[in-house]
Amino acid sequence: MTPQTPLDQAAALLRSARYAVALTGAGISTPSGIPDFRSPNSGLWSQHDPFEVASMVGFRYNPRSFFDWIRPLARRMLEAQPNPAHIALARLEALGIIRSVITQNIDMLHTRAGSRQVYEVHGHMRLATCVECFAEVETESFIWRFIEEGDIPRCAGCGGVLKPNVILFGEALPIRVLRAAQREARICDVMLIAGSSLEVAPVSDLPIIAKAHGAQLIVVNYDETFVDDDAAVVIHDDVATVLPRLVEALEGDG
Repeated sequence: MTPQTPLDQAAALLRSARYAVALTGAGISTPSGIPDFRSPNSGLWSQHDPFEVASMVGFRYNPRSFFDWIRPLARRMLEAQPNPAHIALARLEALGIIRSVITQNIDMLHTRAGSRQVYEVHGHMRLATCVECFAEVETESFIWRFIEEGDIPRCAGCGGVLKPNVILFGEALPIRVLRAAQREARICDVMLIAGSSLEVAPVSDLPIIAKAHGAQLIVVNYDETFVDDDAAVVIHDDVATVLPRLVEALEGDG
């Protein structure tokens, strides 16, 4: 009898799952050309001080630093296309194998790939909120003008700065989304962790919650994570290669 490969083991867990969910991080979007945050040479924090350009305190005192930092990143995100990993997760949802995607990413590539139940715990770029009157506007009304010209976007009503609805350091996560993600972690019996280093709380707590409630963990990530020793399956490889192969294995069941 041929020994099962880690891919076979992951497929078997998902095949028998009652309620599987996916948890994704920056590593799932790097194949789409969006840099992660912590890689030594290419990560965003290797070139910028996050507490200067991406903290709520920094934004209040000097929004220009934030907008100068996010401008090239915003262009990359809007020009990026979902890669095979995003598409594979959307396909797993369509097959009824995974029920939701919890993501740390703000790039909206999961929804563009076709995933329907997506919990964006670190926010997204679809909307922006005025820091003065709290009016909420769709970013499509100004985002390309900002990318091309660099002017700080301002509220049409009061002139206040429009902050994209992404979560900065020192800012609370959207409570309804976080609670929904925690609920998914509690009720799932399999959690597929894809492209996340699990270094940022409270998202890094979700696999712990899942494990404590009896879930099996599958980790697909280039680098080691702190849950590797507790995971049922660990695959240190490219998510854009592994996840499509996982879909092929599960589609072959039909």
